[in-house]
Amino acid sequence: MTAEATSLLRHRPFLAFWLARVCTASAFQMITVAIGWHIYELTHNVLDLGLVGLVEFTPRVLFMLHTGHVADRYDRRRIASLCQIGQGLIAVALVVGASTDNVTREMIFVMAFLLGTARAFEMPTTQALLPNIVPTALFPRAVAASASAMQAATIAAPAFGGFLYAFGAFWVYTPTAVLYFIACTLVLTLPSRQAPAAQGKATLESLLAGIRFIRSRPDIFGAISLDLFAVLLGGATALLPVFAKDILLTGPWGLGLLRSAPAVGALLMSFWLARFPIERNVGRIMFAAVGVFGVTTIAFGLSTSFWFSLAVLVVLGAADMISMVIRGAFVQLETPDEMRGRVSAVNGLFIGASNQLGEFESGLTAHWLGTVPAVVLGGVGTLVVTGAWMKLFPTLAKRDKLH
Repeated sequence: MTAEATSLLRHRPFLAFWLARVCTASAFQMITVAIGWHIYELTHNVLDLGLVGLVEFTPRVLFMLHTGHVADRYDRRRIASLCQIGQGLIAVALVVGASTDNVTREMIFVMAFLLGTARAFEMPTTQALLPNIVPTALFPRAVAASASAMQAATIAAPAFGGFLYAFGAFWVYTPTAVLYFIACTLVLTLPSRQAPAAQGKATLESLLAGIRFIRSRPDIFGAISLDLFAVLLGGATALLPVFAKDILLTGPWGLGLLRSAPAVGALLMSFWLARFPIERNVGRIMFAAVGVFGVTTIAFGLSTSFWFSLAVLVVLGAADMISMVIRGAFVQLETPDEMRGRVSAVNGLFIGASNQLGEFESGLTAHWLGTVPAVVLGGVGTLVVTGAWMKLFPTLAKRDKLH
């Protein structure tokens, strides 16, 4: 291990940040598995799976401009901790509902909206917080290590959540609440090294500053919009309950393993990238990784073997991690600290659109065309977007270094 990587592991603020990420990622993955299986069990409607993603995404659009301004104006530690408390209380509400057998389709939609609201404020805040607690020289490794926290949790948490759900939804929602409260405590221990906050009330000009900044830099705009459209089309996460139950013929435990499989590949890749960060040909490598994401999506859609599907999802997760680390480090390093909250909010909207809105797209397409055609066509769409973006953003495709 290099001296830089060792010093990162010994950096106490980063360690607290990393552990908080593990807790929040674990909690979110567990609650997502439970909500997905719960609503499909209640309605047996694939469109409802997509609607959950749409409802969770809606707050990112409604509050996008304000979330970035809040992250740049107020103490980022306190904002993140308040969001984690909010998510913990949502889990507590689901605990009460599950214990009294009063969880309904409508209640799940309300909880999904509130969860999306908390995450809409949490994401840009935590993204903007990371550069404040690690030296610039260690930042690319910190991005990979931070991503590894999420992926490490994503490996165990969905499988564990699926296993616990076999005993009842109550047994999933309870540890989820505990994890959110632990994350809140860890975040509050971080040092405050934020740049001086923007003064005055929020104005339309200040709220739109993040959008203008991104539009003024074609490489940044190309990178985050590539993720938006590639994952929007190629994401199949919302349909995993259908694959687990009706195509691969497993139960909640199988759904948990399917949710975990991309994280296995992503975690292994994040370890590699933390040890050997990508320093040259970053544009070509990013586009190649997105292309692999599209190919593996097609392979997953056509698979009828549970174990082959798991293997394909591992490769998919590794490819996604490469593009995510390059994009995350590149955007943060190219953005001034006083703008990071607003830029991260716009980036978070793109990420949310690619994930939650992508879930709605997957559910809607599956409702119209069938589950397998929806996933296969989505993978083909990802490949088309990759080729188009290489033509539209040639300087990004040819970019050699992150910063």
